[in-house]
Amino acid sequence: MTTCLPICHPLSCTPQRKLQVIVNSVSSIPIFRPTRITHTKFLKSPPFPSTFHPFSPILLSRTSLRDADDPLVGKDLIGEDSAAFNLGNQNIVSWIYFSIILGFVLFLLDVAWIDGSTGFGKAYINAVSQFSDSHEIVMLILILIFATVHSGLASLRDTGEKLIGKRAYRVLFAAVSLPLSLSTIVYFINHRYDGLQLWQLQSTPGVHQFVWLANFISFLFLYPSTFNLLEVAAVDKPKLHLWETGIMRITRHPQMVGQVIWCLAHTLWIGNTVAVSASIGLIGHHLFGVWNGDRRLAKQHGDAFEELKRRTSVIPFAAILDGRQILPQDYYKEFIRLPYLTITALTLGAYFMHPLMQVGSFELHW
Repeated sequence: MTTCLPICHPLSCTPQRKLQVIVNSVSSIPIFRPTRITHTKFLKSPPFPSTFHPFSPILLSRTSLRDADDPLVGKDLIGEDSAAFNLGNQNIVSWIYFSIILGFVLFLLDVAWIDGSTGFGKAYINAVSQFSDSHEIVMLILILIFATVHSGLASLRDTGEKLIGKRAYRVLFAAVSLPLSLSTIVYFINHRYDGLQLWQLQSTPGVHQFVWLANFISFLFLYPSTFNLLEVAAVDKPKLHLWETGIMRITRHPQMVGQVIWCLAHTLWIGNTVAVSASIGLIGHHLFGVWNGDRRLAKQHGDAFEELKRRTSVIPFAAILDGRQILPQDYYKEFIRLPYLTITALTLGAYFMHPLMQVGSFELHW
C-alpha cells in the first residue's frame, strides 16, 4: 500500500508546519491488528499412543513430586498422618502408665517364660524339638505356631473385642504373641550356624557393609507399630488405623517389605540352611499378612480403604513410579518425626548390642 505524504517546501516551511507534517505522516501508517484465533484444536497436545506404555512410568514419575501447595497434594487425604507426634498433645500420665505396664509385662515375661526355674520357655522349645532332629524343621514349626496364633488372633479381633473389650483383647494378644515370638528369635540366634553351609561370603569385601545397610533400612519398614505405642500397651483404646503418609506412600505393607529385606540380608550373611528355612517361614507369614491385612482394612474402612488402595502399592515405589501416588515436595519432613528417630536409635542400639543378645540367648539353652 502506498501512502501520499504532505510535502513542505524547505524555504517556506515554518517549524510548526514541519511538526504538523511529521504528525500527519506517522498517523497515516497502517497498523497491523492480528486476527483473533477462534480454532484452538491445533494447540492441543496429541495423546500418547498406547504403544508408548513402556516409557509412561518414567514420564509419570516426573510428575510424582509436587509442591506442597499443589491442589493435587493432600486435598483428599482420607487416611491418617503416619508417625505424627505433637509433644504438646501428649499426656504425661499416659506415658507413666505406659512405663508401668511395660515394666510389669517384662517382669511377667521373665517369671512365666524366660526364667528356667519358673518359666515355660524351655519346656516349649523342648516340646517342639520332639517333632524333628532337624533345626531347619524345628525353625519352621516355631514360625508356623507363632504365625498361626498371631494372624489368627488378629483375624478374630472384631469378635474378641466385642466379647471382652478392645483393651482386654490387646492385652490377650500381646500376652500370647510376645513369648512365642521371643522363643522363635532365641532359637534362631542359638542355632543360626547349625545348618548345612551353602555359601560363605562373610570375608568378601563390601558384603558386611551391604548387609549392615540392608538391615538398617529393614527396621525403618519393620516397625510402624511405633506410630501408636500407647495403643500397643492398651493405654489408649486400640484402633485399626488407616495410615497414608510417610512410609505408607512407598508401600502399603512396610512390615512385609522390611521382613523380606531383613531375611535376604541375614541369609546372604549366614549362608546356610537354617537361615534359608527361617527366611522362608517369615516371608511366607508376612505375605499372608498382606492379604489378611488388606481384607481386615477393607472390612473396617470400606470405600476409604479402596481409594487408599488405588493410590498405594504393595511393591515399594510402584504407585509413585506409575503416577498413582503424588509426593509433596517436602516429603522428607514426614520422616523427621519422633517415631522414626526412635526406630533409628533402637536399630543402632540393637546392632551394638548384638554380642549381649547372643550371650543372653545362649544362656537360655533353648
